[in-house]
Formats: sequence, C-alpha cells, structure tokens
Amino acid sequence: MPEITIQTASRIEFVDITQQVQRLISDSQMTDGLALVYCPHTTAALTINENDDPDVVADIQRKLAEWAPQHDGYLHREGNSDAHIKASLLGSSQTLIVTKGRLKIGTWQGLFFCEFDGPRRRRVWVQLIPAKESAARSVNNVQ
Repeated sequence: MPEITIQTASRIEFVDITQQVQRLISDSQMTDGLALVYCPHTTAALTINENDDPDVVADIQRKLAEWAPQHDGYLHREGNSDAHIKASLLGSSQTLIVTKGRLKIGTWQGLFFCEFDGPRRRRVWVQLIPAKESAARSVNNVQ
C-alpha cells in the first residue's frame, strides 16, 4: 500500500499533502476511482480545507486550542489528551474522488495532515480504489 512519510517540526502543524497524494495517483496510472487516505496515529488527523490563505489554518488551530486546551486537568498521564481530542474532532481518514487521473477537489481545497503532538515522524496510508468501467459509465451518464 502506498505510504507518505511526514516529518513534523512543531507540536501543532498542518502539512498540505495534496501533491504527494496526487503523485501517488499519477504514478499508479489510475484514471478514475477513489483515494482513501488514512492516518494511523491517535494524535494526528486529516482534513480538507482551504490551502490558499494560511490564515484559515491559523484560525482552525486557534479554535481547536480553545475547544481542547493543552492543559485542562485531563486524566490521561502522557500529557497529550488535547492532541487525542483534536484528532478525534477532525478524523483519521478522507476519501477523495479521482477523475481523469486527478484529484477532484475544489479550487481552493487541499488535503492537510494535522499534527497535534509533534514534532514526530508520521505516516499516512493511501489506498487507491479504481472505478469499474461499467459502473463508472452508468453513473456518469445519470444527470
């Protein structure tokens, strides 16, 4: 299974991995289907959001810090309960449509790996699921 390795540099960091996923799709020569992207870490997540204006990421990080502050009397002894909560709020996977060999995402959208307990070396798994030609044809003909 294809894998993306990410080295984060700070405790909380959003890394745009859109191009790495697109590269895996291009290398696979899959034309149509789905890309299931999965994060196997309990203190990291994946999200799709705007990748043009860095203030959007800053706003998301600020709001998550309000909802789950780093120190809030948590019971978990490792001191990273906030990271677990933030990862749970955003989720561990994203499913993206692939059409004509390209990710089908909005103009301003990007896929972000969200680190909440870094810096760490992380990985993301990508399962490419090709569309069956007959199914793809019948779905595309329905308007």
